[in-house]
Amino acid sequence: MEEKLTTRRKVLIGMTAAVGSAGIPFAAVPFLSAWNPSAKAKAVGAPVKVDISKIQVGQKIQVAWRKQPVFVIRHSKEALANLSQIEEKLDDPQSNNIDEPYRDINPTRSTSNEFTVIAGVCTHLGCSPKYYPKMEPQPWDETWIGGFFCPCHGSMFDIVGRVFKGVPAPTNLKVPPHNFRGNILTIGEDKGTA
Repeated sequence: MEEKLTTRRKVLIGMTAAVGSAGIPFAAVPFLSAWNPSAKAKAVGAPVKVDISKIQVGQKIQVAWRKQPVFVIRHSKEALANLSQIEEKLDDPQSNNIDEPYRDINPTRSTSNEFTVIAGVCTHLGCSPKYYPKMEPQPWDETWIGGFFCPCHGSMFDIVGRVFKGVPAPTNLKVPPHNFRGNILTIGEDKGTA
């Protein structure tokens, strides 16, 4: 009788252990997922990763970071060479009037010599400027060589987000912290180089 109870006890202990160990993954998944940043935390400022390998030369894409648009533009060498032609039209060509994280590194105002990463929010009243990349006369500028025009109040910015003189926007478009690692752009982290 004692031997029967011992055997039964061992079977019950074994079954309990098996059911318990089968339940561990079900209990661990919510626990481990709690370590990931929440949607709210991501919206507040968690870094955003973007694959830039498919962006064409001259193309602009828009991503969201901190609930605001960020423009990523891939430039041709010709477009970047034309930047010096308009410097006399710009209010702050060297970005001396703002806190510029990558000042004097590249003409793109970023850590890359090919891509510009700028906040897509006009510094006047927060509208979103439209991208007009073609070098052709526009109603607001007969000598337009590409850039951004804010339809709300007429502010103009060049292709790297520098503000023109005499427009309502007081400063250049802001450059968020970012880094490039191969074909991955991370917006919101300031580590690495192009």
